This record gives sequence, C-alpha cells and structure tokens, in this order.
Amino acid sequence: MKVLLLKDVYKLGRAGDVKRVADGFGRNFLIPQGLAVLATPGALSQSEKIRQKAETQRAILNQEMGLVAEKLNNVELFFAARAGETGKLYGSITTQDVNDELEKKLALGLKRQQIDMQPLRSLGEHTVRIRLTMDMIPEIKVTVYREGEAEPGRSVKPETATPVEEEVSETSEVPAPTETETITDTPVEE
Repeated sequence: MKVLLLKDVYKLGRAGDVKRVADGFGRNFLIPQGLAVLATPGALSQSEKIRQKAETQRAILNQEMGLVAEKLNNVELFFAARAGETGKLYGSITTQDVNDELEKKLALGLKRQQIDMQPLRSLGEHTVRIRLTMDMIPEIKVTVYREGEAEPGRSVKPETATPVEEEVSETSEVPAPTETETITDTPVEE
C-alpha cells in the first residue's frame, strides 16, 4: 500500500513523502492516527503543500525544543541495581525508569516513547537517545552500578564524612591467666 505522510513519522519519513508500507500498518495505524492518507492522484497533488507546511512547523518546533535539548545535554543519570558476578542485572532499567528519573531531575514532561533505548541489562555506562523532534535527538549518559556500592563519579568528601572513633582507655588491662586455670585436651567422662 502506498501512503502520503501527513506528519513526520520516526524511522519512516517526513511529511509529504510517499512511502510503501505494509497494508496492516497503513490501514490500522497510520491512517487512523491521522499520520497518512492513501496515495491517490488527488492526495499526491497536495504533497508539495503538505511538505512546505510541515517544514515551517518543524522549524518552529525545533526552535522551541532547543531549550529542552540544552537541558538534556550532559545529563547523567545513576541507577543502583542488583547484579550477578558477571555484571548482568537481575532485572532491567527500562524507558519508564529513565523517564521517571528525568522527571525528578529536570521536571520535563517527556513521554517514555520518546526515549530511544532497549532495556539496560548490564552494569556500566550507556548512551541513551531522546527523540524530541525528527532533527533534534540529544543523548544522555545512564550509569548503572551495583547496589550497595558507592555511586560512580561521586566520592565521599572528607568534610562531610564522619569518622568513627573508638575510645580506648589506656588504664584498662587484660587480666593475666591464673595458675589454677588449666586447659585439658581429654574429654570428661560421665
């Protein structure tokens, strides 16, 4: 089935493009969502108008999302997770986990579908892409570390650390064994 895209569709094309898609994808998703129409001769005559209108909207949206992209650049997220000896996680870090952490840290109202990643299943640093627009895809760094260990990149400062001091009195002495105390290796019979 050939369709004319009315809006930008990630990994498919931009508005005004004519694309060949699977019948079910076009009939059940693209057309009902208002993302495309059938590529009829009447619709094809409108393709240039749709393309120009989409370009102006894309430019406005890119300008607005530029501030959000600046906030997202150089963002690091840290997740503590239980992992085996090989570094494989017992669970995974999902797009929802990343979205929740971004919401806490930056108060952004992103959708989890905008986070372009597979679930993270191993310890270490991972790069995650956030799709703001077709042209603007900033990257953030997600670090997964073993639960119970210190968070990487954050060391304990000596001023905030409270050393544990044991008080040892100099006058306390360990009592010496008396002559009457003996150790026997033979078991006592009853």
